[in-house]
Parts: sequence; C-alpha cells; structure tokens
Amino acid sequence: MNIENTQSQMRKGVLEYCILSIIRRNEAYPGDIIDEMRGTGLQLLEGTLYPLLNRLKNAGILTYQWVESTSGPPRKYFRLTEKGEEFYIFLQATWNELATGVETLTRKRGESQENQSE
Repeated sequence: MNIENTQSQMRKGVLEYCILSIIRRNEAYPGDIIDEMRGTGLQLLEGTLYPLLNRLKNAGILTYQWVESTSGPPRKYFRLTEKGEEFYIFLQATWNELATGVETLTRKRGESQENQSE
C-alpha cells in the first residue's frame, strides 16, 4: 500500500475547507493563501491552488477583484460570495461531524489498548 497516496488523498479531502477558511476571514491573494497553509505545516502548490480557485469561482463560491500592486502587476484577491458563505457553513458542519467521529473512533481504539494492558 502506498502511504504517500493515502496521505495525499486525506489532504485533498480537507483542502477546499482550509482554503475557504482563510478567504472567509479576509479576502486573500493566492500567494498569501499558500504562505498561510505552509505556515501551518500544510503543503500547497500553486499548481493545485489556482485550478481550485478557478473552479470555486466558476461555481459561484468565490469572486475576485483586481488590486493594484506597488511592487508589480495587479493582484487578484478572492472573497466568498453569499453562496460561498452558505457553502462554507455546510463544509464546516461536515468537518465538525467528521472530526468528532474520527476522534471518537480513534480514542476508542486507544482506550481499548489501555484496558487490555491493565
């Protein structure tokens, strides 16, 4: 079994939620999203981010505006639309349900091992 593939699939499953969490706090430039993700230990490549942002924009979840930059070309800043806010709330509920379920299951496994060693 390929552990790297499994790890990659797990990360992809939460990537959209993490990116939308960043954008929800404040409109964001893709470079800032990548930096913030990396700052938490979550690796994100531009080749992954840009297609995802484009897909979310096309779905009406995100919108963007061009902002002039003092150090180069204008930058595209993304923000959630009203539909995006509703979508985010749904993802948040889904994540909370998943995280709680996984935590409960993995904790039971640990408790079971502790009980066997007593």
